[in-house]
Amino acid sequence: MPGAIAALKHQRKAVILAHYYQEPEIQDVADFIGDSLELSRQAAATDAEVIVFCGVHFMAETAKILSPQKTVLLPDLEAGCSLADACPAEAFAAFRAEHPDHIAVSYINCSAAVKALSDLICTSSNAVDLVNQLPADRPILFAPDQNLGRWVQRQSGRALTLWPGSCIVHETFSEQALLQLKLEHPDAEVLAHPECQQHLLDLADFIGSTSKLLHRAEASPAESFIVLTEPGILHQMGKAVPHKAFYAVPGSDGCSCNACPYMRLNTLEKVWRCLDTMAPAIELDETIRLRALAPIQKMLEMSR
Repeated sequence: MPGAIAALKHQRKAVILAHYYQEPEIQDVADFIGDSLELSRQAAATDAEVIVFCGVHFMAETAKILSPQKTVLLPDLEAGCSLADACPAEAFAAFRAEHPDHIAVSYINCSAAVKALSDLICTSSNAVDLVNQLPADRPILFAPDQNLGRWVQRQSGRALTLWPGSCIVHETFSEQALLQLKLEHPDAEVLAHPECQQHLLDLADFIGSTSKLLHRAEASPAESFIVLTEPGILHQMGKAVPHKAFYAVPGSDGCSCNACPYMRLNTLEKVWRCLDTMAPAIELDETIRLRALAPIQKMLEMSR
């Protein structure tokens, strides 16, 4: 299957972008692997004619917003996002209307329609830095992840009015399982994504975006790590520092429900099929696309 995908990719003049939360076999056929900020930059910069986005729907939408002239394929259109689904554009518009003097900062994990209603887009990599750059005399709305918003609030010292959304993956981690892993591996460093709940972040040694967690695993003198984020990142961690050990924290009922069910809808067969049929392709209303483009471009310009 990887060989067939490579042949079709060459024929279609395509590039395959994959998020760290994809299955290892999809990461291994990708041309570029990254977090939301890195993938946004790659989508904007690529000279390929076709982008196969191995991630979830809002990510493929973002690629189409940045590269409207390119064909953007998503292997499975059902690959959605609990955060995006929990923040419908109509409700967000009403939320904004209740706070007309606020700057609306939206996490990239939202629909194109919500991006179009926002003043600035952020990712977990740059959220704190972007908020710190905003005028100190302007109040801020933050949507849709309240856990990330609370972390940004603590790191920046800015008061944020939060949309009450959360990620189903980062809400499932078991504190009891984490404490047990810490007992079993007392020298392990705990790495956590800021989408996790506060009581879990309080137990972490390092908090950061997916890419920052990977870089920390590479740079840290620790030889073992307990990882509080979607376990797809462990594949890249293991490749980067194969002599180190990584432990994924299970869900609250002991199952593997810390794996994102939406991310895992993409398969190698679906990657091959979308390149073969050139479908499903992402299409956006041009008015929405242009309105969503402005806060994304602002993010890219402000990101250091």
